[in-house]
Amino acid sequence: MKANIGIGENHLQAVAEKLQVLLADEQVLYTKTRNYHWNVVGDNFAEMHAFYEGQYNELAEIVDEVAERIRMIGHYSSGRLVDFLKLTNLLEPEYTNVQSQQIKNLLDDHETIIRNLRELITEFSDKQKDLGTSDFVTGLMRQHEKMAWMLRSYITK
Repeated sequence: MKANIGIGENHLQAVAEKLQVLLADEQVLYTKTRNYHWNVVGDNFAEMHAFYEGQYNELAEIVDEVAERIRMIGHYSSGRLVDFLKLTNLLEPEYTNVQSQQIKNLLDDHETIIRNLRELITEFSDKQKDLGTSDFVTGLMRQHEKMAWMLRSYITK
């Protein structure tokens, strides 16, 4: 049953398509962060292991919220890895256990998502007339800005 929430189906379809890309980005970033959690090494192993765990737990919540938002507006969420890899804006680099490279990779991904979210805020409100989803992605942007700040604090250059 389609959502009757005061937004035309063509607008909801456009929002859902953009959210599918966001969902793919969030899932790829979650997986990358989890991988780094598993494979981190160094004299600060315990700290970084816990740090990455905190970040991937937050990303797991975000993944769920994005998927549920897609459902709230009357569409089905992607859930297959093959679909996520087709839709994502993020790259999967070669494996690394070098902390500085892990942090840089994650920071780059958060900043890519932040830039995309910033565009979606106005697109959803102005073009698609969906203030609820615009507000939703504004909150996600703040979460990613905080996670990016935390990652950035580990970069000493």
